[in-house]
Amino acid sequence: MQLLNAVMATRMLTELVGQSNGDEIPFGSFSWFAYAGISCFLVLFAGIMSGLTLGLMSLGLVDLEILQRSGTSTEKKQAAAILPVVQKQHQLLVTLLLCNAASMEALPIYLDKLFNQYVAIILSVTFVLAFGEVIPQSICTRYGLAVGANFVWLVRILMIICYPISYPIGKVLDCALGHNEALFRRAQLKALVSIHGLEAGKGGELTHDETTIISGALDLTEKTAEEAMTPIESTFSLDVNSKLDWEAMGKVLARGHSRVPVYSGNPKNIIGLLLVKSLLTVRPETETPGSI
Repeated sequence: MQLLNAVMATRMLTELVGQSNGDEIPFGSFSWFAYAGISCFLVLFAGIMSGLTLGLMSLGLVDLEILQRSGTSTEKKQAAAILPVVQKQHQLLVTLLLCNAASMEALPIYLDKLFNQYVAIILSVTFVLAFGEVIPQSICTRYGLAVGANFVWLVRILMIICYPISYPIGKVLDCALGHNEALFRRAQLKALVSIHGLEAGKGGELTHDETTIISGALDLTEKTAEEAMTPIESTFSLDVNSKLDWEAMGKVLARGHSRVPVYSGNPKNIIGLLLVKSLLTVRPETETPGSI
């Protein structure tokens, strides 16, 4: 989009002026260096705006809140500096895009004074592509937090300058589109935990057991008691009259339960629970009754 704007602006300018060769500023003069300096400034300024647009707008409010609470000391300071600005999302977006568009539209005007129309188009496209888009966006994609914190003072100044335009447009966007959700929904949290579970065996922060526990806790509000219970037909239980001999003790230990239901007559007639750890003091050769 910025490339197209630069090319179109240059072509429109040359059509209005006619042949630009007659209006070129002599090379080496003070005006030539002044125009060249302004052109370089516009390219750098547009690159900063483009990078900040990608870097700041990609930082969610939740991400900044998390960094403020659990990040390193440097990350906490950077997140605290950026958060008040990012909270005005639409106003910030309009400000950055407005400044970026203004610098990109002004660049061909100054280049046309230095070179002929064809060279101006080539240089404008090259500068916009390399220094106005690719390089700044690549840097801000990787170091968006640090870059945003270092340039937050500039962003605040630009938001004040562009306030008469950016604030009304931002309010309209707020009313029309609303604000981004600040918190994760339950399904999003479950998906995030599941991703950590997949990375558990690859050196991730969370182990498989931890992700299983977290996922189970998130599912609690959606589960009923029926889903959490085991059918009585599938449970392992002991008759009250059975003897705690080697065979019975082996079955209890093989099941691995901490408590074993005890029934009388019918397996559905549960009359108590056998605490497995209490069997530590029971000797199988004595064949102690299960009722004990």
